[in-house]
Order: sequence, then structure tokens, then C-alpha cells
Amino acid sequence: MKTQQEIDYTRIADAIGFFRENFKSQPKLEEVADHVNLSPFHFQRMFKDWAGVTPKQFLQYLSVEHAKGILKQEDTNVFNTALETGLSGGGRLHDLFIKVEGMTPGEYRNGGAMLQINYSFADTPFGKVIVASTGKGICHMAFVDEGEEKALEQLKINFPNAVYNQLVDRIQQNALFIFTQDWNHLDEIKLHLKGTDFQIKVWETLLKVPAGGLTTYASLAKKAGSENAYRAVGTAVGSNPVAFLIPCHRVIKSTGEIGQYHWGSTRKNAIIGWEAALKERVE
Repeated sequence: MKTQQEIDYTRIADAIGFFRENFKSQPKLEEVADHVNLSPFHFQRMFKDWAGVTPKQFLQYLSVEHAKGILKQEDTNVFNTALETGLSGGGRLHDLFIKVEGMTPGEYRNGGAMLQINYSFADTPFGKVIVASTGKGICHMAFVDEGEEKALEQLKINFPNAVYNQLVDRIQQNALFIFTQDWNHLDEIKLHLKGTDFQIKVWETLLKVPAGGLTTYASLAKKAGSENAYRAVGTAVGSNPVAFLIPCHRVIKSTGEIGQYHWGSTRKNAIIGWEAALKERVE
């Protein structure tokens, strides 16, 4: 049975999809509300509770013009300095620092042998996730779109020789706090990742793009020190083992179009707009 948060996200995602498909006709609030089977009053209230802004404001964050403006900022020295210091725009967005530790060669080669992995399922503003952790940090996070059994199966494919416990631990709880709208007291998040040196370098570079910021594959490749390897960088982004925390959703096309996403383009739009709204509120 779906939770209320899942039901709300399904409606929000449906509304975002409707907005994106019909943006040329600039649909009115009443049309979108009718599409998701809510009264205009209830739809407006539900959307603002979820995103912190009205549907109209949210749609502005998803426009090509808005994206292009952010990409232009990325080329400035001020913005690059902001990326390197964890700042967004003129002020600090949050005190979040995500530390990455790669798995040892033995852990990498042996499918997680000797690893104890705790896992749990949790609701987020963008649907249910499975989150898994070792004693050193989060090793896996994925959206659950095909049921919990399938999600667990995929985790076990990644670490076939690990020992699994369905258990919510402190590492998971702290990581999941990122899905709230208040990051002021968020502790450091640690990731324990299975990846090649190149993949981990790309993921670490991606972590420097702040919430509300966007980048392109070419720009990401340049910042990762592999300027001519943007296709390989794209592959590394696509193999990201930790959804949302490693923000591959912040990589878009150089034209300003949002583009595709492993977890669906509608979800990518939802996350980008949600983060843009959060940035506006805290700056």
C-alpha cells in the first residue's frame, strides 16, 4: 500500500509532466489541478507544501532560460570559487560536507566479501528509496520503482558476497535527513563506494556542484581533469551508486535542456526544481 508521501509525489510528478508537455499553451492552475483530480485550492496547497513555492514559480525553475542562466554563472570566476568552497551564489546554502572513501581492492574484487551491509527502505519527496550502509558510510541508494524485492535484488547483485541485515542505522538516518527542507544541522555524510579511481574522481567532482546549481558533461569532464573524456565521464555519472547524494541530476545538456536521467526525466525535473526552490528560500 502506498504511503501518503508516495501518493503526493505521484500527483506532483504527474503535474510536472503535464506542465512540461503543455508548456507552450501555458496551462492554468485549474487545468493542471483537474489533470491530477484535485481542486485548484487543494492542488496549490499540496504543491506548495511539497516544493515550498507555487506551481508557477516552480515551472520557472525548469525553464531553459533559467538553466542557461545558471550555466553562464558556472563560467565565471565567482561561481567557480563558490563551487570549490561549498558556497552557492552569495551565501552559504548549507554546511553539508560529503566525504568519499573508496572500497579496498579486496572489497572491490570480492563482491563485498567480509562486508556487513545494513539496508532499509524510506519515503522521500521523490518516491521510496532503498539505502544501504557499511560501517564506513553509505554504499548504495536507489529509488524503488519496481518494488522492494527488486530493489534489494539489485543491491545484492552489486555486493553478492556481503552479509545483509535489514536495519536502520545512524549513518542511514543522517543521510536521509538531506531529503528534508532544513539542512542547517545536517552532520557530515560519509560514502563508502565501490568504483574505479576514475569513477570516484568524477563522483567527487560532481559533489562540488551545489544544490540549485547545474553543470554539463563537458564542464564536469574539464573539472575532473579529463577534458576530452566527456563520454567516459557520462558513463561514470550514469553508474553512480548513490542516487541524489551524488547529484547526477544536476548534469544537463549544454543547451539548457534538462535531459534524461537514470531514474526518469520527470523525477529529474522534480529534484532540480525542488533544489532551486530550497536555494531561493535560504539565500
